[in-house]
Amino acid sequence: MLTDPIADMLTRIRNGGRARLARVSMPESRMKREIARVLQENGFVKGFQSSGDEKKPVLSVDLRYARSNRPMIEGVERVSRPSRRVYVKAAEVRPVRAGAGIAILSTPRGILTDAQAREANVGGEILARVW
Repeated sequence: MLTDPIADMLTRIRNGGRARLARVSMPESRMKREIARVLQENGFVKGFQSSGDEKKPVLSVDLRYARSNRPMIEGVERVSRPSRRVYVKAAEVRPVRAGAGIAILSTPRGILTDAQAREANVGGEILARVW
């Protein structure tokens, strides 16, 4: 049993990119699927798909690389952890790396990026920063 499955997901994606893998797999959950959706919408990964059986679903994430064969995800920072939750109000949501990255937030309207949260004027828990 993992104590922080989101950190495990982000670590698998970061390490897979550094190893130049085409795809990484991990145990699936609704939260991980939504994070993968946000990463895909923002161009950090090519796509994702669910497989496996009902008891042990598997989420496969297809990694994306730049023309120079560098991974699109240069860095990942897990902000809110099970031992220390980090919440922000709508006015406190800031851009990551001057807009070069995204912050992934869990809000009352679902999993959003920092730009989407500012546009919707909602705050929430900052899950991670990706650049």
